[in-house]
Amino acid sequence: MIIRRLTLAGLALAALASSATAQTYPDRPITMIVPFAAGGASDVIARIIGERMGQALGQTIVNENVAGAGGVIALNRVAAARPDGYTILIGNTGTNAASYVLTPDVKFTPDSFSPVGLIAKTAPVLAVKNDFPAKTLAEFVAYAKANPGKINLAHAGVGSSNYLICKNFVAAAKVEVTLMSYRGAGPALNDLLGGHVDGVCDNAASIAPSIQAERVNGLAVAAAKRLEILPNLPTSAEGGLPEFLAEGWNAIFTPANAPAEVTSRLNAALRTSIADPAVRKRFNDLGSTPADDAEMTAAHVRKVVDADIARYKVTLAIKD
Repeated sequence: MIIRRLTLAGLALAALASSATAQTYPDRPITMIVPFAAGGASDVIARIIGERMGQALGQTIVNENVAGAGGVIALNRVAAARPDGYTILIGNTGTNAASYVLTPDVKFTPDSFSPVGLIAKTAPVLAVKNDFPAKTLAEFVAYAKANPGKINLAHAGVGSSNYLICKNFVAAAKVEVTLMSYRGAGPALNDLLGGHVDGVCDNAASIAPSIQAERVNGLAVAAAKRLEILPNLPTSAEGGLPEFLAEGWNAIFTPANAPAEVTSRLNAALRTSIADPAVRKRFNDLGSTPADDAEMTAAHVRKVVDADIARYKVTLAIKD
């Protein structure tokens, strides 16, 4: 009887603590871990959504770039963090799905993270330096087939969404190229701008300004339709390679077992942010599609992650 009373007392205290958390969270700044260097699509999207969510929550969200190992270093840190809502993650199809296939000995699992909701879907782009001999996607594929292994394509690191764009292109075009790994899309793009690599696999969110300024030559967007911000950039199907489709996504996660009240507050802030016309315009200007209501649920993100893991077990079966 005494034990039962103690148990009930413990449950009551836990309920009170949970209620207190719901009422006070957040009472200090929140850290959003970005698994890549500054300048890439995930970083740009994190800054936009972090600023607006911070306003909705009444606290600052500080973005911290933790680059390396295609996001594994960052995810290790988040998985080990206290599940109190003060450390959150912006993940994507590479960090939160492909990593389990590419690096099967990682210390975390999909259950190490609690999804909050989808932020946006991203448009993959293949681009080359301006003086590259091939000027169109068809010419690039032909050049690659005539020069096996001689073209190098930069990406944001093995396991990143940009790496998956490269892998998708190679599989679709059936070509042999050299894939060059960087600590983020920003450094990869910088080397393309400097003429140190032939091309990059990137997202419109980070590379569109360089294409608009004609500092690099965009070959194709691997999506079903052209982007409003890059109306002259053909789709992969228009370029003669319809098999090259690689739409990505970004979502917010917390460490596993975060209180439901905390994830609920974060989800509400996410929805408020995505509904903001200014945020939607900024995403659209980047070539990213803001998530709709049904996509901003934990269940939807789990479904997407599980489907992507199953898909990558097939598409990434052949290692470099």
